[in-house]
Amino acid sequence: MKLPKFISENLLLKITSLNALVISIRLVVSLFIQRFLAEMVGEVGISKIGQLRNFTMLLTSISSGGVFNGIIKYVSEYKEDKEQLQKMFSTAFVFTVIGSSIACVSLLIGAEFISEYLFGSTNFKYLIKLLAVIVPFIGIYRVFNGVVHGLSQYKNFAKIDLFGYLLGAFLLVISLCNYNIDGALVAIAVTPILQLLVLLYIFFKTLKEYVKFSKLSLKIPFAKELLAFTLMSFVSTGLLSFVEIDIRTMIRNQITEADSGIWTAMTFISKNYMVFSASIFTLYVVPKFASIHTKKAFTLELKIIYKTLLPLFGIGMLLVYFLRDYVILIIYPDFTAMAPLFKWQLTGDFVRLATLVLGHQFIAKKMMKNFIFSEIISLALFYFLSHYLVKYYGIEGVVMAHLVRSIIMFGIIYYLVMRYFRKQNKSIKE
Repeated sequence: MKLPKFISENLLLKITSLNALVISIRLVVSLFIQRFLAEMVGEVGISKIGQLRNFTMLLTSISSGGVFNGIIKYVSEYKEDKEQLQKMFSTAFVFTVIGSSIACVSLLIGAEFISEYLFGSTNFKYLIKLLAVIVPFIGIYRVFNGVVHGLSQYKNFAKIDLFGYLLGAFLLVISLCNYNIDGALVAIAVTPILQLLVLLYIFFKTLKEYVKFSKLSLKIPFAKELLAFTLMSFVSTGLLSFVEIDIRTMIRNQITEADSGIWTAMTFISKNYMVFSASIFTLYVVPKFASIHTKKAFTLELKIIYKTLLPLFGIGMLLVYFLRDYVILIIYPDFTAMAPLFKWQLTGDFVRLATLVLGHQFIAKKMMKNFIFSEIISLALFYFLSHYLVKYYGIEGVVMAHLVRSIIMFGIIYYLVMRYFRKQNKSIKE
C-alpha cells in the first residue's frame, strides 16, 4: 500500500506514519498484556514488574557503555568514511565490554542486596543472577540498534521493533500462564536476547557493510568523543531509572505497594504512547539537528516538528483523557484509583514532548554540560517534588510533580538552546 503523496514527500511524516502502524500494533498487544498482568498479578505484581523494567533500563545504559546516541551521531556523520567508522566501532565495543563486565560482576556479588532493594525480598536474587548472564546481550543489542538509527533505516527499525516486541510479548504470556509473577519477570529479563536475534536476522547484511568485525581492535581512538555520550547516558537513563525505582519504593513504604502498582500502571500507559516519539527523535530529530548550524534554520525546523508532532500527540492525549474510564476498565479493571492521575500525567507528557524535541539539540551538538545540567535539574525536581507532594496529595502528588517539573524544564532548556545560538553568532562576528 502506497503512502499518500503529502506524507511520502515529508520525511518526518513518513517516519511518523510508518511508526504509527508499528505503535498501533504494539498498543493493541500491550492492552491485552497489561489487562492479563493486572488480572494475574494485581497492583503488587505490576509494581514489581515496574521495578524490573527500570532496572533493565539502568543495565542497558551501563552494559553498552552509554554509547547509543554517540553511535547514532557518528554513523550519521561518517556513513561514507569507513575508516572513521571502524575507529568508532572499536571504541564502542571496548566500552561495551567494560560496561558489561562491571554490570555482570556487580549483579553476581550484590544479587541479594539488589533483590531486597528492588522487591522488598531476597526471593528474587535468582533473577538478578540471570540478568548478570544476559547483560552482554543487552549491550550488544544496544550498539547494533544505534547503527540502525544512525543510518535512519526506519523501515528496518519498524520491523525489528515490532517483531522483537511480539516475540517478547508471546514469551511473557506463556511464562505468566505457567509460572505467574516469577515467569513474567524471567520473560522480561530474557527479552533482550530475542530482540538481538531479530535485529541480526533482519539487519545483519547491512551491519556487515559498516562494521568490519574482523578488524575490530581493543584500541579506543574515539574514547574522548564517546565518553561524552557515556556521561549523558548515565545521567539521563541511569539516574532516571534510579529515581523511578526510588519513587516506587517510597510509595511502597509510605503508602502501600498496591499504590506503587497504580502509579506504575499510569507510567506504563504513558510510556506506551511516549515510545511513539522516541524513534522519531533518534531517526529524524538528532540527525536533522546535527546538520543545522544557524538559529534561523533551527527555528524553522523546530516549527515544522512542532506543527507535525504536537497536534497529533495533543489529539491522542485528549482522547485518552476523555476515555480514561474506559481505558481503566479495559486495561486495569480494578485500578479505579488511577483515574485522577490522568490529567496531571497527560498534561505533563505533552509539555515534556515539546521539551524533549528542544533537548535533543544537546545530543545532536554534543552539548554535554548543558545536557547533564538539565537532566540533573529535571530529575532533582521530580525526586524532591514527588517526596514533598506525596505527603499532602498521596499518589496524585507524584504525577503533579511530573507536570510541574516539565513546565520548569521547558523554560530552562529553551533558554539554554537559544543561548547556544547567541554564542555561535557572537563567535562568528568576532
